[in-house]
Amino acid sequence: MTNTPAEPRPQTTALPSLWDDARAATMTEPEKLLYRSNLLGSDKRITNYGGGNTSAKVMERDPLTGQMVEVLWVKGSGGDVGSIRMDGFSTLYMDKLRALKGVYRGVEFEDEMVGYLPHCTFNLNPRAASIDTPLHAYVPKNHVDHMHPDAIIAIAAAKNSRALTQQIFGSEIGWLPWKKPGYELGLWLEDFCLKNPEAKGVVLESHGLFTWDDDAKTCYQTTLRIINQAMEWFATETTGKTIFGGQKHASLREDDRRAVAARLMPAIRGMVSGAQHMVGHFDDQPAVLDFVNAAGMAPLAALGTSCPDHFLRTKIRPLVVDFDPALNNIDAVLAGLPAQVAAYRADYAAYYDRCKHPDSPPLRDPNAVVYLVPGVGMITFAKDKATARISGEFYVNAINVMRGASTVSDYCGLPEQEAFDIEYWLLEEAKLQRMPKPKALAGRVAFVTGGAGGIGSATAERFLQEGACVMLADIDATALEAVKANLASRFGADMVRVVQMDVTDEAQVTAAYAQTALAFGGLDILVSNAGIASSAPIEETSLALWNKNMDILSTGYFLVSREAFKCFRTQGIGGSVVFVASKNGLAASPNAAAYCTAKAAEIHLARCLALEGAEAGIRVNVVNPDAVLRGSKIWSGEWLDQRASTYGKDKEGLEEMYRQRSMLKRSVLPEDIAEGAYFFASDLSAKSTGNILNVDAGNVQAFTR
Repeated sequence: MTNTPAEPRPQTTALPSLWDDARAATMTEPEKLLYRSNLLGSDKRITNYGGGNTSAKVMERDPLTGQMVEVLWVKGSGGDVGSIRMDGFSTLYMDKLRALKGVYRGVEFEDEMVGYLPHCTFNLNPRAASIDTPLHAYVPKNHVDHMHPDAIIAIAAAKNSRALTQQIFGSEIGWLPWKKPGYELGLWLEDFCLKNPEAKGVVLESHGLFTWDDDAKTCYQTTLRIINQAMEWFATETTGKTIFGGQKHASLREDDRRAVAARLMPAIRGMVSGAQHMVGHFDDQPAVLDFVNAAGMAPLAALGTSCPDHFLRTKIRPLVVDFDPALNNIDAVLAGLPAQVAAYRADYAAYYDRCKHPDSPPLRDPNAVVYLVPGVGMITFAKDKATARISGEFYVNAINVMRGASTVSDYCGLPEQEAFDIEYWLLEEAKLQRMPKPKALAGRVAFVTGGAGGIGSATAERFLQEGACVMLADIDATALEAVKANLASRFGADMVRVVQMDVTDEAQVTAAYAQTALAFGGLDILVSNAGIASSAPIEETSLALWNKNMDILSTGYFLVSREAFKCFRTQGIGGSVVFVASKNGLAASPNAAAYCTAKAAEIHLARCLALEGAEAGIRVNVVNPDAVLRGSKIWSGEWLDQRASTYGKDKEGLEEMYRQRSMLKRSVLPEDIAEGAYFFASDLSAKSTGNILNVDAGNVQAFTR
């Protein structure tokens, strides 16, 4: 492997104003709030996913009294400003929010104020108000933005944060010391505004930026202007300066980085998937490589993140993997990973014990979320793909903050006790407890061959409905992309990946599993479904036709299963293999010797694998379809003509013939096979292996006993 320097980072460009006066002219004030929010959330330099919030104070007609009253519209709990819609805002009576001051008992009791917020609800709005509501309510301006721009947090996380704020912004932007979000901080903001009526905003230490105005557009433009001012200042101040203490490692080439990550991710996934299956994400963008290759990476990472929104997603600090890109010591790293992971867990448990309160929630998952690999990049693991990706994005935000703060000053992570009090905040725990129960396949990763066909795509859809991530493999790239586009549009792009692959090509199969490890971290389910069908009398069956059936339906199933077993054993958390075979593997058919024999070999391979995999918790089962015509690529070519000829039917009559041939007189559809595959892939069949499930509407010749 060749070591090469990290790619240069893209140059910083100013945030452009996207405000369209013509479009905004027709909007109500709440609609302008939505417009402003979506514009701000469209650029991750302004705020991270789910971070920040916006508000507007609007005169509305009270539905009971008919009188005009002042109403606070503010982003509700758990929303994202970039994707929020009108129903994502809470609405509260301002007079009632002001009345809360009369029941506030002091900072020791500020959490109880959240319980009063529902009493302030306007117009029976069901959207729960967030903890940041008082921060917006008590700023005496109609429009308020609270954002988490990296450039501002770099100022907020610097040792001399207050002096830097004054130096960069003068009196236009104030500064407040660290305070956990909540009612008390809302009062602090109000006090600052009243004492500094000319100020346009404030930097919150270790947290972010507040800006305000009485006009929606001006508020938006002020937010952009202040962030751009900070970005420009950092661009000037950091030019020519050493970043992160200088470079210690050189990046591996891209293919080599991905090869290392593909080996690391299943091993890590197995170690961190004890309580629930985790999904991984890999990131080797230039900003990440700059950091993981730096001499100052380890000490900076140990300080932890600063912004509360960051470490709620990333934990307070990452795990630095002991990889040396110059030595490419991946085997030694894999051997030492269990000890590294155990040490991280012990350190996290000690952090919990040092900081916990009598009423703290129980210790949560002690495993790292972020794994930094010198010369390679960053790996993140979370309960689903979107969360893993977003956690990585948050740590990139943290990297940008550390870059800025450590270059112009000393970077300061949030004090440990403050970090704990945010992470184990009872209000955050209550939010976690309200989350819906995970779906049956949440956190599971499935690999489906023949994924562009009727059975493969139906199986993928069934798994996606239950929360699984799916890698679809097929030799037909065009059909594969069409299926991907369809499924991604309905289940989200995070959940679906595709790889063009010939199941008979050993190198392609191995590469496809590496891509799956990179995409999702590992594997839990293999549905081996790629297939062909042929029909010819034995004396007309060529050796090439015989070998083609054996290559795809026997050797192909062997190759994809072998690679799945390797991944399952690396992870050590079991797995499920489902072969989509055929009734013809059990019941002979005329003029189909090659196909029937290959399918019989496939079924017997499954039995052998069930024996080998049981001790490792790897289950292997078979679904046997029959006559699945609709959506099947097998039935679109010569096979359809051949079977029609064999049975003396035309194409239109063949499906009816198969239906009438079955004992139940019913057609078998791709969705029926998908249901059988889901049964064997899920915990519904946790105690089943070596089984055959016929989904053929009944065929006595295919009875397994």
